[in-house]
Amino acid sequence: MKKLMVSLAGGALSLMAAQADAADSLTLQLKWVTQAQFAGYYVAKEKGFYEDENLDVTIKPGGPDIAPEQVIAGGGADVIVDWMGGALAAREKGVGLVNIAQPFKKAGMELVCPKDGPIKTEADFKGRTLGVWFFGNEYPFYAWMNKLGLSTEGGADGVTVLKQSFDVQPLIQKQADCISVMTYNEYWQLMDAGYKPEDLTVFNYSAMGNDLLEDGLYAMEDKLKDPAFADQMVRFVRASMKGWKYAVENPDEAAEIVMDNGGQDENHQKRMMTEVAKLIDNGDGKLVQEAYDRTERALLDQKIIIKKPEGAWTSAITDKAVQ
Repeated sequence: MKKLMVSLAGGALSLMAAQADAADSLTLQLKWVTQAQFAGYYVAKEKGFYEDENLDVTIKPGGPDIAPEQVIAGGGADVIVDWMGGALAAREKGVGLVNIAQPFKKAGMELVCPKDGPIKTEADFKGRTLGVWFFGNEYPFYAWMNKLGLSTEGGADGVTVLKQSFDVQPLIQKQADCISVMTYNEYWQLMDAGYKPEDLTVFNYSAMGNDLLEDGLYAMEDKLKDPAFADQMVRFVRASMKGWKYAVENPDEAAEIVMDNGGQDENHQKRMMTEVAKLIDNGDGKLVQEAYDRTERALLDQKIIIKKPEGAWTSAITDKAVQ
């Protein structure tokens, strides 16, 4: 009987220890499909950086029919990757998104036009057809057109907006005079299609000072009020930025990890990782106030949001995560 009691006691202690050590489960919803744009998170999982922080992280790929803001609002994720324009628009509609970290310090969005076409400078946009993606990706484009004083309703004094597919076919098929691309993705699809850099006129949003914040990490405001959840986010951001640092320093290995998780075309992923690394900057994940102010002002000017948002971002997580 004594041995049985000792055994039971030992079993109970082991169960309690196991429960105490159980990793916190978190779900991350990506903005797009599995690709090197999100390499830092896949690397953090593969290399055990999340596990080191006592986290069990599930990474859910996105797609053309998946809106991260809706997923997290419905309880399908604890944290999402999103562009600031989409996040602030969703916040104004009642989805309490808060930016907790900003891995991408620079924007990767560009507008590209064939050099043998009619557009050489911004002054040539009037009366032309310009392609842009929607689902929140259109906000930087609309803010830029607003800055230029161009209507997006078409006509001789404005531009016609083509709701662009998530590829480069509208340019190849001459459906638009210019199309939107990302420096790390569709630009290289054009290269693969036979274009050369000298064949294109490129309007880079960051170079023009028209960039809005892309690929930030967002959590729900009400959940962040819970100290336990906030601590999970600190650990998640710390491990994620460690993943990004490793990915930037080891781009080929990072691309291979992306491939192992469902990425397509290894050469494309390696090239993408090299370009994404240029947007990460110092890898501290901290939001730059000036970049936020520029994004907010552009969205307000275009009336994408009507009221100046309060509490839309916090440095509390990165202040603890990144020393």
